[in-house]
Amino acid sequence: MNAKDFLSIADLNSAEIHRLLDSAAAMKAEGWSNLLSDKILVLMFEKPSTRTRVSFDVAMRQLGGHCIYLSPDEVGLGQRESVPDVARVLSRFADAIAARTFSHETLEVMAAHAAVPVINALSDREHPCQALADMLTIYEHKEALEGLTIACIGDGNNTAHSLMLAAALCGANFRIASPPGYNVAGDILKQAREFAAASGSTITCTEDPKEAAAGADVIYTDVWTSMGQEAEAAERRRIFAGYQVNEELMNLAAPGALLMHPLPAHRGDEVTDDVIEGESSVVFDQAENRLHAQKALLAELLGGLEISLPDY
Repeated sequence: MNAKDFLSIADLNSAEIHRLLDSAAAMKAEGWSNLLSDKILVLMFEKPSTRTRVSFDVAMRQLGGHCIYLSPDEVGLGQRESVPDVARVLSRFADAIAARTFSHETLEVMAAHAAVPVINALSDREHPCQALADMLTIYEHKEALEGLTIACIGDGNNTAHSLMLAAALCGANFRIASPPGYNVAGDILKQAREFAAASGSTITCTEDPKEAAAGADVIYTDVWTSMGQEAEAAERRRIFAGYQVNEELMNLAAPGALLMHPLPAHRGDEVTDDVIEGESSVVFDQAENRLHAQKALLAELLGGLEISLPDY
C-alpha cells in the first residue's frame, strides 16, 4: 500500500484494491490462520457499532491475533487526554489502531503521531472499510467491477464518499441522487472524477433518483439520519421522502440488479421491507464481507502479505 495508514479509499490505487479483494476472497475460502499470531489491534470507538466492532474483533481472532476494545466512555479523546498523547501511548502497546470517530481530523492527528498503522473505522468524511466490503460483494455477485453502474440513492455522506472513490478507482460508473444541500463534498467529487477519468468510468450527480437508478447494476442506499444527527431526523425524513428505494425504483434498474445497504437499516424510510428482504438484496453478504475485507487489510498492513497480482 502507498502508506502505513488507511484513512481513505484514496490511500489505495486500483491494483491495490484488486489485490485486497483477491486476498479477501482467498481468506474467506480458507478460514482461520496464524498470520497475525503476535499482533494486537486496538479498537478505539467514539461511536458504537455492531458490525465494525465484531468484524474487526473476529478478523483478528481468525488471523491468530488479539483485539482490545476501548468504548466511547473509556476514550475521552481530546477531553481526558489529547489525541497525540493517546496515539503515542497506544503505539507502545499495540501493532495497529482502528478508530471510529466523529471527526476525520481526529484520525489525521492520530495518524500523524502514531508509530503504528491507523485505520479509519468510520469518520464524518469517509467509511473506507465499508467500501472494501461493498466492492468485494459486488465482485462476488457480478464477477466484475469495471463497466458496472452503481447508483447511490440518498445522502451524499461518508459511506457515499468512499463508495464513489472506490467505484472510480475500479472503473465502475457511479451515480448519486441526493436532494439539494445533501450532495457529496466537492473536493471528494473532484478527486473521484480524476480517478474516473483515468479508469474510463463516469461520475453522475443528480437530484432525480429515477435517473440514477435507470439501468443500474447496483442500487445502494443508506440511512437518512446518521448517528449524531438525531435532532435533524424529522426534517431529514421530510426532505428525503422521495428518495426511498422501493419496488418501483428497483424495477428501473438493470435485470439482476443488486440492492445494497451498509446497515443498520430504517425499514420503511430509505428502503422498504419487501425490497431489503427480496431476491435482489445482498445486504447480509455485504455485512459478512466486512470481516473478510478487513482480514485482508489487516494482513496487508500487519503481516506483509503478498499475493500474485493478476492483470487488470
